[in-house]
Amino acid sequence: MAEAQTEHEQREKVREMIKDVQTAVLVTHGDGEQLRGRPMVAAALDPDGKTLWFFSGNSTEKTEEISRNDRVLLSYSDPSKQNYVSVSGKARVMRDVAKQKELWQETMKTWFPGGPEDPKIALIAVEMTGAEYWDSPSSTLLHAYGYVKATLTGQPPSGGENERVSFTS
Repeated sequence: MAEAQTEHEQREKVREMIKDVQTAVLVTHGDGEQLRGRPMVAAALDPDGKTLWFFSGNSTEKTEEISRNDRVLLSYSDPSKQNYVSVSGKARVMRDVAKQKELWQETMKTWFPGGPEDPKIALIAVEMTGAEYWDSPSSTLLHAYGYVKATLTGQPPSGGENERVSFTS
């Protein structure tokens, strides 16, 4: 049986699981009950360990949706490691040229050719309020074992972790 992790260790695990994932899906509240998702590349995780930063155009459907309802979901997936994380949080759209310069990476010029001072750029800051992760064994041998166990016993294998993590306390 896995040893219970402290809340701090669970938060660190979430950060570790998402740090190398290139693209997250940002889900916002569209019109009515509609949820809308779109791929986003995270620019950084603040030293506070709770705030994720994204570059965006300053007048887009997603920024308008966030201004109407700041509750968002970020979904991260690393199938090669069988790691999956969903992060819930509160988003805010802001323009801060100093922060834009701090977070700027030259590859962002593809989407924002005007550079970090471009007036068409905004930042989206997502303060994590909670997360849930699934960390499953990824080796072929373990998957083969799971298949055999399920076939023979009718029960799925036990393995991996699934935890809910709070970032609010």
